[in-house]
Amino acid sequence: MVDRWFCGRPEPGDALRLTEILICDGFVIGETLATLSELLLGTIHQESFYRRPIQFKGELRDILCRAAHIEDARVLELFAQYRLNPDFYYREAPINGVLYLDGSDQLLGLYRVKRPRRIAEKANRKLANWLFQTVQDVARRMAEDRAWRLGISLDALVTPEKEMVQEFIDAEKEVARAFKDCSIRLDRAALNISDVGGFKIITDRDKAHRLETILDGDPTIRVHEKENHTGDYQAKSMIIDVLWDREHVCRRFVDQRSWTKYLHRGIPEERLKRGLESFLANPKPNLKLELILSTFPDMVESEFGSSIHEERIIAQRDNKLYKGYIPTNVEFLVSYLFDVGFSPKVDITEIPFKLWGRYLPDTLISRTRRLHDIPEYDLLY
Repeated sequence: MVDRWFCGRPEPGDALRLTEILICDGFVIGETLATLSELLLGTIHQESFYRRPIQFKGELRDILCRAAHIEDARVLELFAQYRLNPDFYYREAPINGVLYLDGSDQLLGLYRVKRPRRIAEKANRKLANWLFQTVQDVARRMAEDRAWRLGISLDALVTPEKEMVQEFIDAEKEVARAFKDCSIRLDRAALNISDVGGFKIITDRDKAHRLETILDGDPTIRVHEKENHTGDYQAKSMIIDVLWDREHVCRRFVDQRSWTKYLHRGIPEERLKRGLESFLANPKPNLKLELILSTFPDMVESEFGSSIHEERIIAQRDNKLYKGYIPTNVEFLVSYLFDVGFSPKVDITEIPFKLWGRYLPDTLISRTRRLHDIPEYDLLY
């Protein structure tokens, strides 16, 4: 579907199928995260715990500040700074999250599902990197052809900077034309996102080691990648492949009346009431999730200190490898794709963004408002 949308060729039923996919994926990931979080927390904590959904990062930071028996000087310093000016710490940043707290309201862990904009941004970065490499390959081929015509090796070819820039622009145009005539396809392997759903467990190093041993011995969980973050941000993260319980998830969708969350997505209420089964066409039995193991001081540093999460997000947005009209169009198109899936519209006949066109952010805002039947701001006339 994305291949066709990038070529500007939607088909009837795309918007409806996209909506069904996003409903299924969100619910399956959320329920699997809840099951897995409680299972893993239960292996390292003997005391009981309870869940608390949150919508804003300020709720998480307030909970952390209420931690008892803290003697770490750096943690106490960061808490004091936060209390002086809490609005400086992105309190209103939205999050689709659930906290796990013990009987004394101390944070044990949390899970979250990435918001659509964050998924779109991550997809866009991966697409932009792939496109940049694709454009570079085309530009290199152009240089090789020029060297061949001159009868010299590529290494011996000296190209003025102005000509190199023009060659890159010509390569961009060639890639854009390839999308327009559908002669290019996305590299799915380069576009995988494995951390749409993730959970973080706050524990000491001994319990973290025990948890890793348990994961290694669990036949329903396979650890794909491990990474030790050092420097300002410290934690151990891993991508795990888990089996999800289709029967349990589908039963929860009906028993908990979870279908009521999706009443404004363009799908009739009667169909939603029938459950997820009709949406799940041959689903894979496994999915990838991110697991982060963190100590309490490192968690505090990542929420209040030099590695605060929102600053890392801003840095990712600013440090783009490839800037130009094609990656901008990719960003708008991917954002629009998610906007369609979360809107009440399930019939889209035109994709308003083409990789070979040029657009302003105002166009994306305007098109998103139309999806939700929100009128434009016509202040003067």
